[in-house]
Amino acid sequence: MRILIADDEPVARQILRELLDEIPDATLVGEAVSGPDALRQIPAARPDLLLLDLEMPGMDGFAVAESLPG
Repeated sequence: MRILIADDEPVARQILRELLDEIPDATLVGEAVSGPDALRQIPAARPDLLLLDLEMPGMDGFAVAESLPG
């Protein structure tokens, strides 16, 4: 499973990376520090799962999800 993390807190991203390392089929394909950064990375990273922070600068996780096609 291809996973992209979007969180503005470095510690939160680190914790998520460590947890994902324990999942055999999980592949971290990107890390974003804001909503707009996540939206820029999604087309190339092609994640199966997005881990979105609810409060990020520029655009929160809900706005990111609402911006996704289909």
